[in-house]
Amino acid sequence: MPRLAGRGEFAVDPWDRVAQVRGMIVRTLTLAGGLAGAAGLSQFPEFSQQYAQRLAGAVDELGRVVAEFDADASAVGASREEALVQLAQGGAIGAERAETMAATITRHARLSADLEALKTAGPFTRASQATRFTDTDIAARAWADYKPAVPFTFEGAVFAGVGFFGGLFALWLLFSVIAFPFRLMRRQGV
Repeated sequence: MPRLAGRGEFAVDPWDRVAQVRGMIVRTLTLAGGLAGAAGLSQFPEFSQQYAQRLAGAVDELGRVVAEFDADASAVGASREEALVQLAQGGAIGAERAETMAATITRHARLSADLEALKTAGPFTRASQATRFTDTDIAARAWADYKPAVPFTFEGAVFAGVGFFGGLFALWLLFSVIAFPFRLMRRQGV
């Protein structure tokens, strides 16, 4: 409470003013965190759609490569596994090519499973399937071509709202943790 000063004026405790300014700064930074969260998360629906489109293209191309390999194996009367073994026994380049082809087959299977999970998923379901966005090559190429924009869709608005409140909460929590020791000292009169 302000105390009575000389000429009928109230003196203001300078520490109260510092606390007011600090509160304004914290509220401003928290709001900025909320806005940053809103801007960032509102981009997820469009980015995830572009990732899924690139994923489909990668699955198609890898499927073509695997199908050609399987056709070559069938032409010589071998299964896929037998063809990989024969290729590996064909010298250094054959062994290297067998490893590359095995990795391609494995990647095709993984990306095909991811695509199946994402194909029928809407933007909210895609968010719950975030573990399906694991191919760094596809993500990097999608991000390189991605142009952020203000979303005017329901999904974009929902993701913006979640991002806003997530950003607010994250910064509020951070500032609360930072301020806790100071509040404790103030209460103890230190």
